[in-house]
Amino acid sequence: MPIPAAYLGVILIWATTPLAIKWSGQGTDFSFAVAARMAIGLAVAAFVLAAWRIRLPLHRRACASYAAAGIGMFGAMTLTYWGAQYIHSGLISVLFGLTPLITGLLALLWLGEETLTRAKLAGMLLGLAGLAVIFGDSHEMGGAHALAGVLALLGAVTLYSGSLVWIKRIGDDSPPLATTVGALAVALPLFALVWWWSADARVPAAVPPRAGAAIVYLGVFGSVVGFALYYYVIKHMETGKVALITLVTPVLALLLGSALNGEHVGVRVWLGTLLIGLALSVHQWRALLGMMAVRVR
Repeated sequence: MPIPAAYLGVILIWATTPLAIKWSGQGTDFSFAVAARMAIGLAVAAFVLAAWRIRLPLHRRACASYAAAGIGMFGAMTLTYWGAQYIHSGLISVLFGLTPLITGLLALLWLGEETLTRAKLAGMLLGLAGLAVIFGDSHEMGGAHALAGVLALLGAVTLYSGSLVWIKRIGDDSPPLATTVGALAVALPLFALVWWWSADARVPAAVPPRAGAAIVYLGVFGSVVGFALYYYVIKHMETGKVALITLVTPVLALLLGSALNGEHVGVRVWLGTLLIGLALSVHQWRALLGMMAVRVR
């Protein structure tokens, strides 16, 4: 597959995922939307795994990796889908843009693999400043319960980042698609429990067409295709170019939410997004500088 096509595919999937999450929960309980997505994702991923004859490792380290990824996926996605009810879809992408900052901090505390340089500290402080600006007006975030939604998303980002560090600590080298299948297999029963607790495991009598299409899209593209393309991009592109994805997708997600879902994006949200983007640039300046040096050559 052409690398630029894979790169563009990752950006498009990541930019459209927040809006799809928002739509998938309209007319259905959030717990049904996320459980249905993961069930579709597991079925598709398992089919591809079998079709491509990729083995599913079941040794101790692989199972530990599946557990780490599955638990992280469950916690992060449950909070994301719940919080998405109360905030604009574009903010989901903006907040998940903090992942490199939080992952770096957790890796420092848990793995001790990095030192807290001035650039990284400055990036974290800029990220906090961006959050403070966004927190300033609940109306611009989505409404009266927006603060609860944002806090849920921050919890989701922290859990997701923690699972990434946990997986790295385990050090499993199983194929990415196998890890996806294993993680979904671990997470799906937990999502089913939340569905039972939140909605008595009731299937909606009628799922709105847009919500149904969003659930299928997320199950196929958000949970499987996007994951596979991302690992393909990581393998074949420089770190700096991969880092640019987290800078581009929040802006696209905000624009899509405004254009397709009528979401008002105020000045504070744009300013906060700019600060978070600047924070990521400062935090990953070495990778971005390396990419620019390659271009000059």
